[in-house]
Amino acid sequence: MPIQVFLVDDSPVALIVLKRILASSREVEVVGTARSAKEALALIPTVKPDVICTDFHMPQMNGLEFTQEIMANYPRPILVISTAVQPEDTYNVFQLLNAGAVDVFPKPKNGVLLENSQLAEDLIRKIKILSGVRVFTRRKRSSESHHRSHILGKFTSPFTPVSPSKLASKPVRMVGIGASTGGPQALHTILTQLPANLSVPVICIQHISEGFLQGLVNWLNVQCSLSVQIARNGEIPQNGTVYFAPECYHLEMDRQGRFLYTNAPPLAGHRPSITVTFQSLARYYGDRSVGILLTGMGRDGAEGMAAIAESGGMTIAQDEASSVVFGMPKEAIALQAAQQVLSIDAIAPQLLKHIARAGRTS
Repeated sequence: MPIQVFLVDDSPVALIVLKRILASSREVEVVGTARSAKEALALIPTVKPDVICTDFHMPQMNGLEFTQEIMANYPRPILVISTAVQPEDTYNVFQLLNAGAVDVFPKPKNGVLLENSQLAEDLIRKIKILSGVRVFTRRKRSSESHHRSHILGKFTSPFTPVSPSKLASKPVRMVGIGASTGGPQALHTILTQLPANLSVPVICIQHISEGFLQGLVNWLNVQCSLSVQIARNGEIPQNGTVYFAPECYHLEMDRQGRFLYTNAPPLAGHRPSITVTFQSLARYYGDRSVGILLTGMGRDGAEGMAAIAESGGMTIAQDEASSVVFGMPKEAIALQAAQQVLSIDAIAPQLLKHIARAGRTS
């Protein structure tokens, strides 16, 4: 059965072009359109599409308000297609993602959607990805993430969690966090719970469309107590700072404990790769490292988490119930590389307990 898509845009021309683009794929079917968010809200409960594509700038109710209403009442994967979600539109993009939109698709800056094969291919690929993700009912206040309505079947695993008292007890020197689809929201949940005086540095590897990394870093830097920045080649990581792997390079540690950019081929299609960074943390920090693998498609990070676990470090995988896509954590669990499997809300508290416990017992 084709993926059923609902389009929302106040431009009739944009709706016509989008319908033509999506009609080029047998795997996608447009089942409804609306010229305003309010019109869409009246139709979506009846149409029940698999994916919603919406503009951002619309009269009466904009794309952010529309996303909040959909996620509170009729949760569906949302793709925001707009001129207002360019890489420089940091505030718009990450407010949308934090409200529950799964991804964004920038329209050309002149506002004209062109019917070309590359645009069609990119848009259809994004819609296919969205059709397979999990969405949650979200309250419109900041406590929204605590109330969820899960839409996918449960994954049953032979995994047996490790008791926290049996985990490595040496002082933690580095925390690595890897994420892909759904990662900005998950990283926001974790990083905003960490205090400014955190006694360790944190390295994050986020799969994100090229051009959007600096915007993510800027957004998180405003939201978090910790300093958030892109790691610089040759820099020594400092406690209480969150570093992101740069675009287009793998991030590793050299023998002196400095960040090292490498341009080795992509691993499983990714550069930066979570596994490459995690393996480097395992080599340099060993049992004083922590690896956390969050929501994401594919298997990047699973082997890297196994390397951290084998070196004696602590490992945590996000659970299925709170993951937008359970691919990467599921692969780590299947490798028995995850010592604990926790909901996104529980990861930061457990990490802080482990850091404090390990510091006391050293």
